[in-house]
Amino acid sequence: MDLDLTYPAVSDLRLRARRRIPHFAFEYLDSSTGEELQARRNRDALDAVLFMPDILKGPIEPEFETPFMGQTYGRPFGISPVGMAGVMWPGAERYLASFAHQARIPYGLSTVATRLPEEIGPIAGDMGWFQLYCPSDPEIRRDMLRRARDAGFSKLILTVDVPDDSRRERQRRAKLTLPPKITPRVIWEVLTHPQWAIGTLKVGSPRLRLPESYVDTTQARSSLAHAGHIIRGAPDWDTLAALRDEWQGDLVVKGVMCPKAAKKLVTAGVDAIWVSNHTARQFEPGPASIDALPIIRQAVGPDMPLIFDSGVASGMDVLRALALGADFVMLGRAWHYAVAALGQKGPAHLMHILTDDMKLNMAQLGVQHFDELANRLV
Repeated sequence: MDLDLTYPAVSDLRLRARRRIPHFAFEYLDSSTGEELQARRNRDALDAVLFMPDILKGPIEPEFETPFMGQTYGRPFGISPVGMAGVMWPGAERYLASFAHQARIPYGLSTVATRLPEEIGPIAGDMGWFQLYCPSDPEIRRDMLRRARDAGFSKLILTVDVPDDSRRERQRRAKLTLPPKITPRVIWEVLTHPQWAIGTLKVGSPRLRLPESYVDTTQARSSLAHAGHIIRGAPDWDTLAALRDEWQGDLVVKGVMCPKAAKKLVTAGVDAIWVSNHTARQFEPGPASIDALPIIRQAVGPDMPLIFDSGVASGMDVLRALALGADFVMLGRAWHYAVAALGQKGPAHLMHILTDDMKLNMAQLGVQHFDELANRLV
């Protein structure tokens, strides 16, 4: 099968993923909150970022290697942490961490992943970033940091845009629980997706292994009251100061949309700011992330490292974010669509889709380097 002809875009991977995994898994991955207006706002705002093409520039051979935060990555994009990744496809964390190490791009492991940092850290190697939903108990927090550090994770991502739950109505309608409750509906969904079912039998039922190591796991709970939810706190500025003292590597704060807060983060000594609206999964009536990006860039100045995500679905979207002030771009859903659609072949194919799209669009723009993109904005 020629993957480039069969699945030429992220949207094609999404459709195949939807056919290959149970309904409850797809709804968790694909859904936003409310009426999903912010998800559409993200998409519309990205589409509204236009460039003026150029002509007669000769051969364009972009240099995709990207220095960022003391490391050189193979591309200006990486793999965002996605909670419960093993629900989307059995072994997803291992597939993606292994690919990230091979391709030299960052891999973010979520606190609420289905595998432990001790397992995934050595696979990701020096490409591993650890995402923290900060526990309310400081002893648990410090132990998580120790385990992440000992597992080889070099960068810590503090997610700050989940002070409480969001409704995520599609997820509720799908009745997702962790571990999945055995109901006739769940049995039917599993039986009608045999590859997912066989893979899950091989790797074991998806569980939030890191949070569960700190709580009583004898009770089945809904996905809105799982172990990660139970230990999660609502971090404040004092929590950030404590983390800055406790973590001796790079500290990234994810989920920033407010320019005033971004300026305060610079003063607080964080190493990078991650502009994100959680891909519309937390708060519906907010602005599109891409609209917030240049405002935050102006607020923090040219030297503060900025990461961008939320709705990125193509190489062109990566270029849009870089043009508007991002130093690096992360994608979450797209990588998990790819794994659910194509298994171990998925990440490499998505890398090809994104890279080829960037290269061909940069040829149309007549730019060799990412720092030239802003000059072609309309």
